Amino acid sequence: MATTVIVKGEFVNNPSGNNIGGARFVHCVATAGTQSVIVKDSGGTTIGNIYLHAAGDSIIIEKAADETITLADGHASAVGSPRS
Repeated sequence: MATTVIVKGEFVNNPSGNNIGGARFVHCVATAGTQSVIVKDSGGTTIGNIYLHAAGDSIIIEKAADETITLADGHASAVGSPRS
């Protein structure tokens, strides 16, 4: 099933502690093997994480503007939701 998103910026390669331009929705894609997507608050405390199990796996994360994403081998890009 296809997912509709609104593209809101360029992708970030291998983001580390990046707020992806303050995006509220972030599309994350693994570019190699099993990858962890880690979300932290502005103080650096881990809020949560999720695994992408293979290259090409993807997920859309909803986060606060000041929260950050880390994805060691992957791309992250700001997207909008048709509901936003």
